[in-house]
Formats: sequence, structure tokens, C-alpha cells
Amino acid sequence: MAFQSTQHFVRLSLFRSRKLSRLGSSNVMDCQKVIRFMSTELSSQFEMAKAKLNTLKNEPGNDVKLKIYALFKQATLGENATKKPGAFNFVGQAKWSAWHELKKMSMDDAKQEYVNVIEKLAAAEGLEETPTQEPSTETQQKYENLFVTKENAVTRIVLNRPHKKNALTREMYEEIIAALNEAANDNSAVTIITGAGDFFCSGNDLGNFMSISPDKMQEIAVESGDLLRRYVSAYIDFPKPLVAAVNGPAIGVAVTVLGLFDVVFAAEHATFSTPFSNLGQSPEGCSTYTFPKIMGHSKACEMMLFNRKLNAKEAHDCGLVTRVLHSDTFEANVLATVNEMASLPVKSLVYSKALMRGPELEILHKVNVDECNRLVERWTSEDCINAVMKFFSAKEN
Repeated sequence: MAFQSTQHFVRLSLFRSRKLSRLGSSNVMDCQKVIRFMSTELSSQFEMAKAKLNTLKNEPGNDVKLKIYALFKQATLGENATKKPGAFNFVGQAKWSAWHELKKMSMDDAKQEYVNVIEKLAAAEGLEETPTQEPSTETQQKYENLFVTKENAVTRIVLNRPHKKNALTREMYEEIIAALNEAANDNSAVTIITGAGDFFCSGNDLGNFMSISPDKMQEIAVESGDLLRRYVSAYIDFPKPLVAAVNGPAIGVAVTVLGLFDVVFAAEHATFSTPFSNLGQSPEGCSTYTFPKIMGHSKACEMMLFNRKLNAKEAHDCGLVTRVLHSDTFEANVLATVNEMASLPVKSLVYSKALMRGPELEILHKVNVDECNRLVERWTSEDCINAVMKFFSAKEN
């Protein structure tokens, strides 16, 4: 807490200098410099605490997770000005209330408390202290579930929820849409998406189903269908080269959208599975169009109808994966290759992709709408609900 007390002292000195003119102008400027330095230092600590959270071996309890969530929101956005979720959205209400209770806390104080909580959790696991180096100035700090950097004309989007195998929540969908839209309009040449930890992405977080009241299922299903449609559209309309670096197992929607990427690299140990029929659901990501086109009808049926899991070599042989790379040097090889891509003239890349993708844009958007409409029906069907309940029962046993 030394930081907070020192910062408070400096602010108090500035206040007195303005009101009572007890400090000279040079002293005021010195104090302002100190505040700016300390604010930068706190931001650095905050960013490193975010990174450390994802290295914890033990998942915090629900109360601690709520506190971390609320502190993060208060630290990055300030006072909660969002509309309170509906009465049956129990998880949403709990998050909203936890954030709302911090309305009198300053953003800097919230950052400091966030750092304190993470450090306490890390200390309990015997982890080393947070490194003192500052994060890259190119790091985007506005995403809670992503780690986004921009360097050498490359935007790198990392799904940053490794303790949940990078399973996608509604919030993550929105953040990925925002990150893709930002990359589409900035001066980067190539965008790469990968996963933190051992998984690329385990698909949708089925825990989302557990917080939905039966009488709200239809409403939530329609909202989720629209979110999915916007999510897939962000891939369809992405104007620059889009690269997937599949660093581990990929499941569900993380696999189906790969047909919309321009290049797909896979680590040797990566796997690809689409267990839709096991869960009473149906494919998305335009895969009902792209997969038969890429791998042929029968191979696509094996995956999407009959739950066939592919290893990296099989995915490469059928055209879903561009290149398989050695697992030990996967990240370094991918980044070296992507940096080479990004050194090419940007307009040439954009115009060439537009010529290749343009003729099928209308088809892809229609397929996307049709797939999402079918999923809205599937999510509220008895066989889907029973399949999801069976899945959770099997996990508990």
C-alpha cells in the first residue's frame, strides 16, 4: 500500500499548492512529474498482474473471481454505467453488482487493489514475483480476455483464458469482434490469432448454459444467434490476410471458422474436432459451405456429422491446415513467417484478397445467417438441452 499513500501525499501537495500557493511553480511541476511517473509505474504493474493471473495453477473461488472482475472493470472503465442485467441472468447480475459496489473507488486505487489481489494469489502458490520490466508500449490494454499486440505491421490476437482452455464466453466474442475491426482499420498488414497455454480454443464455454432460466431460453438463444452472426461476419469481411496459429487442440467454432482464414499453421500435436451432433447442435462459421469445398463432401461429413477428430497431419492432408510446424519451435517459426508476409506491400495484399474473396462474399453471409438461424432452433430444442445436461453429468462423474 506504499504506492497509494505516496501518491495520495503528492496529490495533496498539489492541492495545497493550488489553494494556498505554498509551493513554487517548479515544485508543482516536479510533483506533476512524480504523479505521471507513478501512474505509469502502476499501469505497468497492472498489466503484469493481468499476465500473472493466467499463470495461476489453481482457479480462484467465485467470490475472488467476482472481485477480480469488478476491480478490472473499475480500473479500466471507471464507475459502472451499464444497464443492470435481467433478473434471470444470475451470473450477469452478480458481475454487475460487484462492479457497481466499487463506484466510489478511483481507477488508480482499483488498479492497485487488483495488483494486490493477484500478488496474494500468486504468493499462495509460491510463484516468483512479477517481473519488473514494463510491457511493450504496443500492447493493447482494453481487453479482458485477449492479449493484443501490434508490432512490425503484425497484429497478434491471443485468446487469453488458458485456465479455461480458452473457451469462448459472450464477452470474448465481443472482444474478438472489436479486435478484428480495429486491426481491419489500422496500419497493420497481417493479423494472427492464436491461444495462450496448451489449447488453441476449446469452443464455446458450455457453462453459459447453466445460468439461463428456462423461460429465458428463447430470448437468450436469439441474442446469442445474432452475436454469433456478427462474430463470423467479422471473419468474412476481414480485408487483410488473416492467419491462424493453432498451437494446441481446437474444438467447435474454433475449428469451423478456420475455413475463413487465409493461412492456417498447426503445431504437430494440434487436433481438430467438431462434436456438434454429440451436443445436439449444428455447424457454424460458414463451415457447411467452406469445409466441403476445402476437403470434399465425405471428409466434411466425417467431421461435422459423425464427430471425427483430425490430427494435424490429417487436417493438412485434407487442406484445412496450410502447414504443420514442429511443436517446440512453433511460435518462433510462425512469427518469423508472418513477419515476412507483413513486409509485403499492404495494398497488394488487400486488393489480392478482395479479388479472391469478393465473388463469394454474398454466399458466405447467406450461409452464416442460415447456420445461425438453425442454431437458435437447436439451442432451445429438447435434444440439445438433454445432450448438454448429459455432458455436464459426465464431467461431474
